[in-house]
Amino acid sequence: MKGNFAAIVLVVTGALALAVNLGLFEIDLLGLMRTWWPVLLIVLGVGLFFTPEPGDSKKH
Repeated sequence: MKGNFAAIVLVVTGALALAVNLGLFEIDLLGLMRTWWPVLLIVLGVGLFFTPEPGDSKKH
């Protein structure tokens, strides 16, 4: 999940930045990132919490 999550975040961020640069819509990306950057830390922490450790398989 860690690799997939990072890839999705990069794709979405890049797509938003490209759309703003092309003038498709107006948004203050820097203002949003300055305000909401702690959410990224929370989401990364939750993702790490739910990612199983290597060799942590349950055998029944």
